Amino acid sequence: MSTDPTADKLSDPNLPTIEHDAITTGAAADSSEADDGLKNLPRVLRYAMLVSTAAKHIDQRLAAEITELCPDLALTTGWLAGRETESDQDLATDLGLLLASELDRLAVSEDRTDLRSLADCVRLLSLPVPTDIRHFGEHRRVAKSLLMALTGFARSSDDEELCSDLEQFCYGWAALPSCGLLLSRHDRSAAYTADIVGARMAEHRVEAAKASIWKLVEDRAKQKEEKQAEQRKKANGVESQTAAPCVAVPEDRLVVARLTDEEMKNIKLKDIIGPLKSVINVTLPLVKSPPLHQVREILMFEFPYALDVIDFVLADLVGRATVRLRPLLLVGDPGGGKTRFARRLGEVLGVSVWRTDASRSDGAVFAGTDRRWYSAEPCHPFLAIGRAKHANPLVLLDELEKAGTRTDYGRLWDCLLGFLEPETNARYPDPALQITLDLSQVNYIATANSLDPLPSPIRDRFRVITFPKPDASDLDALLPAVTADLVGERGLDSRWVTALDGTERMAIATCWRGGSVRRLRRLVEAILRERDLRAARN
Repeated sequence: MSTDPTADKLSDPNLPTIEHDAITTGAAADSSEADDGLKNLPRVLRYAMLVSTAAKHIDQRLAAEITELCPDLALTTGWLAGRETESDQDLATDLGLLLASELDRLAVSEDRTDLRSLADCVRLLSLPVPTDIRHFGEHRRVAKSLLMALTGFARSSDDEELCSDLEQFCYGWAALPSCGLLLSRHDRSAAYTADIVGARMAEHRVEAAKASIWKLVEDRAKQKEEKQAEQRKKANGVESQTAAPCVAVPEDRLVVARLTDEEMKNIKLKDIIGPLKSVINVTLPLVKSPPLHQVREILMFEFPYALDVIDFVLADLVGRATVRLRPLLLVGDPGGGKTRFARRLGEVLGVSVWRTDASRSDGAVFAGTDRRWYSAEPCHPFLAIGRAKHANPLVLLDELEKAGTRTDYGRLWDCLLGFLEPETNARYPDPALQITLDLSQVNYIATANSLDPLPSPIRDRFRVITFPKPDASDLDALLPAVTADLVGERGLDSRWVTALDGTERMAIATCWRGGSVRRLRRLVEAILRERDLRAARN
């Protein structure tokens, strides 16, 4: 006698029986109602959309597909009969999971991936709202299938409306274990409840988008009114002499440079402002702060020996909506990776990086040259903004202690004081444009091998932190990052390059006992080059 209670339910004579013809007829009747846009969807996403749009005969359609691929599978009829028996929901769930398990078994034994997708669809329609841990594993498997299918489809589809509907359902399903207890309609299946949860997940984002659009409309209306008022003043002969029109600027944008029409037409400024027109009298965006935990993970992978420095730097961004770092000075021995860390920090934060070699710069170059000279040029921070097209780029001052000490054209150390002080960088008088620039959002990071040559005013305006050098214990943590960086520089796919084996690692450990990362990179590069030379050629 069988001891499987689910098998006993299948053999219950009180359950109604449904013939294969009825299954096929129901699915065929509904096929004309299907949206043509769903035909190219993966099977599990197609049934998710059918549930979301409340299509008819969904169960019969899936049963027809199963019957077509597995005509001898009797469990299909039993599952469909259980779906129509509303008195015993647990029976319908058990029948569905039994059918899904059998499809999984056939998929493995016959090596058929299509049967596995059918099993996921059966679970999608059969599982209840997960109010306990009984079906948590089955629910998580469907969630994984939905999200993987959504990711692949979204990359190749340009139908944003369909992708939005699919995203609502898929993430609603994934959130059910946490949100299911908050819903009052526990009698509904998980598939129908997922759409409700997904819609609730987007409510605040939709409202925020509406508020942003209304604010933009109001700002444009205000600007239009101000422009009309200014035109009326001109018509009445009471035009005011202002430096530039005053326009309301949102909090996440900034007007760095304002020039009047007369100044824009000045022939002496033609060559100077030509490359910078796109950032003059324009509200430039401020790059928003990315999720700090993601930035920390990326930097920890590449600089595992500098965890204290990473936390010290990122602490300055906690609670900030946009990227704004106070001036930072990284001090450490040569070869520790200070310059690369500063560059990667800017890249991971999403801001443009403008590098200045302090040993080749003086005050006249960095701070800008006067308009009366034929070689007049704006200050470097404004040039960095012009290239970045946003108002908060990162200016990297490399090897600051090596800056020249002659005062013929002004020392770099002296001119930096005005850029680093909040009181003066918000209204910096540019000598070439002869206007005040708002450079308050520019980020400054400097590197130095020693603090001794730097004057005390410079030290006072920078936050100074020692950048460590790795030791032998950091080798295993550094090798993956160094290898990935070298592979990327060579334009190769990292998937084609295997990790260093034990012999290669031992060779590196013998030659590198810590210290310079440059030396470690050269050793790894030599091993990769030796691999290429010894690789078999067809």
